[in-house]
Amino acid sequence: MNRRRVVVTGIGAITPLGASIQQFWGGLVAGASGVRGITRFDASGLPCRIAGEIPDFNAEEYIERKEIRRMGLSAQIALAAAVQAVVDSKLPDPLPDPERAGIAFGTGMGGLDIIDINVQILRTKGVERVSPFSLPGGIPNLAAFAISQRFGLAGPSITIATACATGTQAIGEGVELIRRGVADIVITGGTEALICDFAIAGFVAMRAMPVNYNHNPKQASRPFDLHREGFVLSEGAGALVLESLEHAERREARIYVELAGHASSADGYHLAALDPEAAGPIRAMNWALLDAGVSPEEVDYINAHGTSTKINDFTETRAIKAVFGERAYQIPISSTKSMIGHAMGGSGALETIASLLTLYYGQIPPTINYETPDPDLDLDYVPNETRRAKLCVVLKNSFGLGGQNACLVLKSYLN
Repeated sequence: MNRRRVVVTGIGAITPLGASIQQFWGGLVAGASGVRGITRFDASGLPCRIAGEIPDFNAEEYIERKEIRRMGLSAQIALAAAVQAVVDSKLPDPLPDPERAGIAFGTGMGGLDIIDINVQILRTKGVERVSPFSLPGGIPNLAAFAISQRFGLAGPSITIATACATGTQAIGEGVELIRRGVADIVITGGTEALICDFAIAGFVAMRAMPVNYNHNPKQASRPFDLHREGFVLSEGAGALVLESLEHAERREARIYVELAGHASSADGYHLAALDPEAAGPIRAMNWALLDAGVSPEEVDYINAHGTSTKINDFTETRAIKAVFGERAYQIPISSTKSMIGHAMGGSGALETIASLLTLYYGQIPPTINYETPDPDLDLDYVPNETRRAKLCVVLKNSFGLGGQNACLVLKSYLN
């Protein structure tokens, strides 16, 4: 197969563990939790009063003050993560040859916060008080626009909105833009900022969130544990700079990993419930491995979707067993959502960054809060402590509402 190879040369992250890559990775390998009691609003009337809030983000470090109020938080943190990633890549700013530079970014719901604020203003203060930026500030493609404007990108622009699979699928689409030869550089990733009373209430109504850990928030996200109750809503953005291998080598860039394969699939089963046979996730994993030219025997680690819900963790484990057979018991699997919660459209991007750093540094972040094994879940979930390992191939899973499945295959970079 003669096609362009795609590598990662820059990364940036705004997360519940901190507003930098160093804080994010340092927190993961330390087994730290970014879950805490909600401070964004008065959550005292909600059954679930915890979330993964970003603790120290200062938008003015990245965005002019007058622009901040015109953007939802999801776009603000996306732009910040992208700035970090471009700085990390050591690309010139503005980017050279802008028509050869594209963007593939995603979000589950966009600027729900700015829309919610203006809906309340409309209903309490009248139409004349509604901001003219209330709709443009909340559109799902605002993050892609803000990033393209900031760096003068004039190439292809794609916005992905596939719920919890968004970030992973956006990265896959970024890979395709480079493979197809329509871009040499792509800024890609995902973002979400949904911590508000409406979102919490909606997920509680779906019985998808933990309600018995309000006094122990750091223990609430417990993927694969017998006593898991549901996912912890969080916020965050992850951005990656992708380049064709030729372009990266020509400028002697530092290369983190190669993005060797990707795939997506649909369950075609139910809006919210997972297919009990796990057929969609199985297809996505098999197709991603096929696209990468990698056999199941070559996979050294799986970064799981691992939401901490009863049905997801069971279904994902079943899918992994179907794809890998007996070898599934030999592959370390961990969920970084145990530490940062579920950032919805931002999760796949953040977890891909965690996966590439796992490859780059040879350290597997743990699944924290794993205390009581579930007899139905009997794989190696890397409980509670970071593990050193020699790794060459990593598989990243993301599965979302609406039966959306996306997977990536990352390989250590070899000349």
